[in-house]
Amino acid sequence: MGNTLGLAPMGTLLRRSPRREEPLPNPGSFDELHRLCKDVFPAQMEGVKLVVNKVLSSHFQVAHTVHMSALGLPGYHLHAAYAGDWQLSPTETQQAKFLTWQFDGEYRGDDYTATLTLGNPDLIGESVIMVAHFLQSLTQRLVLGGELVYHRRPGEEGAILTLAGKYSAVHWVATLNVGSGGAHASYYHRANEQVQVGVEFEANTRLQDTTFSFGYHLTLPQANMVFRGLVDSNWCVGAVLEKKMPPLPVTLALGAFLNHWRNRFHCGFSITVG
Repeated sequence: MGNTLGLAPMGTLLRRSPRREEPLPNPGSFDELHRLCKDVFPAQMEGVKLVVNKVLSSHFQVAHTVHMSALGLPGYHLHAAYAGDWQLSPTETQQAKFLTWQFDGEYRGDDYTATLTLGNPDLIGESVIMVAHFLQSLTQRLVLGGELVYHRRPGEEGAILTLAGKYSAVHWVATLNVGSGGAHASYYHRANEQVQVGVEFEANTRLQDTTFSFGYHLTLPQANMVFRGLVDSNWCVGAVLEKKMPPLPVTLALGAFLNHWRNRFHCGFSITVG
């Protein structure tokens, strides 16, 4: 009888061992921690915009954007993107009279992601801006990591450390960033296939400012429509209605936003092709 009782637990452990060896998922990038919650909120719209997306190959795509607004001059923007097996590319941006160089590198392991960004590296002037991110999956649902921002120029040097964590359940995701510069917390909840809600809290210690926002996302699949809305602690309300036009690859969007505190109202309309 003693041998029988001793063998039963051993057999149970052997049958359950494969579950314990299940690999951990990759946590994604640091910038994607709050993405689920942010996707619930409507994007700001003003004026009339036409966007044409064109996929040239599996690695290369371009986008043409024409924007007309009452707040500024009309503009045209051409965006080209290349996606390879790994990312390490310099980016040059020209704005007014300022020239900015930025080098981005990202490495994704099986259960972690490391990112390094260098901005304006100048060995002669001894100035640089460095941003380092690291995320590690500890369990199937828990992700921990941090961000380090370091800047140096003649007569000035400093660093800001931010710790981050995300917990993902079946129907909700909670994320928190805390550092010397402030805090950013978000909560995303998927009620069903049609309704999603999100709550965001942001605090900036340097500006002594805090913001609380609530957003919702409503999907009407039979009408090919998506409705997003928001309200925040700055007395701002806004909504965007998107309508797809199958079988054509065209999406129409109409949005309106009102700031009661500053008595400002703006609306927008956009057409997206592709």
